[in-house]
Amino acid sequence: MSDTSQKKHAKSAKKRRKVKLAVFAAEIIVLLVVLGVLFVALKLSKLDSGNKIEAKDLQMNDLPKETKTTLEKYTTIALFGLDNRDTGDFIRGNSDVIIIASINEKTKEVKMASVYRDTYLNMTDTSLGYRKANAAYANGGVDLAVSMLNVNLDLDITDYVVVDFNAVTKAIDLLGGIEVTLTDEEARLINGYIEEVEEVTGTKSQRIYSGGTYTLDGVQATSYARIRYTMGDDYKRTERQRYVIGKMVEKALASDLATINELVDAVLPEIKTSFTTSELLLLAKDAFDYSLGENTGFPFEKLATDLGGKAGDCVIPLDLAGNVEKLHEFLFETENYQVTPSVSRISSEIVQKTGLSAADIP
Repeated sequence: MSDTSQKKHAKSAKKRRKVKLAVFAAEIIVLLVVLGVLFVALKLSKLDSGNKIEAKDLQMNDLPKETKTTLEKYTTIALFGLDNRDTGDFIRGNSDVIIIASINEKTKEVKMASVYRDTYLNMTDTSLGYRKANAAYANGGVDLAVSMLNVNLDLDITDYVVVDFNAVTKAIDLLGGIEVTLTDEEARLINGYIEEVEEVTGTKSQRIYSGGTYTLDGVQATSYARIRYTMGDDYKRTERQRYVIGKMVEKALASDLATINELVDAVLPEIKTSFTTSELLLLAKDAFDYSLGENTGFPFEKLATDLGGKAGDCVIPLDLAGNVEKLHEFLFETENYQVTPSVSRISSEIVQKTGLSAADIP
């Protein structure tokens, strides 16, 4: 092969690699968001995009100028994964997955924080009061869910992506499954979830009866990510969710362009997002520079307890103000962050309602 041919081949391979990464990011970005919801322009019409939240329907705290300046250096996105029995219905539903993704505009590093679905927070709706975090989407859709995150966590989120587990199941199947090592306890529990996911998605799968390393198909992997009743409860479930995301990333990066193209065609129509076509293209221009950074769960300091009534079993932040300070340090590298009076008030009210505070940290 001549030098000229070699250069052309290398240039072509590099171009294909860039295209693959950009399209892959559209599917995997924290279950279709973290790297900016990137994909080629010909596919943009397949996405249910541009579902902006009206300003009048969105709540935020009165953030100080210093905080606003810091947040402007990041693109912050909310991802909601709905546990709906009717696929493609994004109006209401329990958001079993709540992830905040921060994209550093300078370094292009992406960090993720999973908000535990049972976290006891202010719903920002006087008729609801304080409930589990996932109750916000169930009662007020994406508008209330984003407002809940903003008001409780001192954020200014306006953009979101919503998926249900039908979209995730399809994506994993098209990627050829993902390799997961199951414990005996996980294997014992997974089949109940498999039956439910089969019913919702209309896709059949095989049962698993013992621990070991398996290549899980879409139904099995989605079921694995939904397992809750093991040691670690919901905390462990969010770890499984992030693990599945990582394995999907590995498979997507190793896939050929034909597979990625099929993935886009099948899954993009199953997503709801606030991003418009032009906004997505702006994010896409830096596709090759994005990198996945650390991820964590929120709240950091917590205690699970049964509050009874409509709240039920909840994860109590110990205390909310302290946890929000740590969250801003993690997502935005803010040192000695001072929460707003609104978060301080909510933090005090949580202590009053639950009797639990920072003094109860194990």
